[in-house]
Amino acid sequence: MRRRRRPLAVPEPHLLGHLRSAVWGPAEFVGLPPWWLTAEGLLAGTAAVGGILAATLAGTWYGIPGLADGEGGLVCAAALVVYLCVVRAGRALVGIAAVLGVCLALQAPQAAVGLVLAERGRVESTVVISVEGGPGAVSGRGLYLCSVADRNGVPLKRQIRRGCEQATRPGDALTVVYDTQGRIPPRGVGSGLPWREPLRALGGWAAALIAVVAFAVVRSFRLSPAVEEPPAS
Repeated sequence: MRRRRRPLAVPEPHLLGHLRSAVWGPAEFVGLPPWWLTAEGLLAGTAAVGGILAATLAGTWYGIPGLADGEGGLVCAAALVVYLCVVRAGRALVGIAAVLGVCLALQAPQAAVGLVLAERGRVESTVVISVEGGPGAVSGRGLYLCSVADRNGVPLKRQIRRGCEQATRPGDALTVVYDTQGRIPPRGVGSGLPWREPLRALGGWAAALIAVVAFAVVRSFRLSPAVEEPPAS
């Protein structure tokens, strides 16, 4: 005698609603969200972006390694995640905000270095001593690295990548920008402004983070705290 297969259990509507609320936030409002809630979300996102960028820029400007390397920005991103958890935002949106915050914190150091060098950098000409790298290099990245010496003939400890190309040969002149306060290693000066591209990338990450945080805060709105149903007698 064959056993009858039990029908698959269909999730109850209130269970699906609970899961949707936990993942994306309850959003218990009708029509447009309250203006103050939208303002709170935009303020939280802007504060997080400002904290990440300000910490990295300050660390680069004053030569604080922990902040200049993006660690301070990661702390700000972690504080944002804690805030979203406190307001009980949807878990999926909290995760997305965390990823965007970490990406912004890791992208900020390069742009901060470019901005500081654009503000107080000194451009000088150096002489190429040797050229390494290229498509046949062990790293396989195809980058060329130039060892250079300053106008006094003193070799720089750091190899220069920007401006070092396949056609570069020993004895050629290579333009390098120095930090007047010595807190940032010298860097080559290529075509255009070195900080423009990183800054443009930061703008995209920052805008995405602000939008996600605002959306998460808006959807975290609850009309009233959850009330547990009395047990059935």
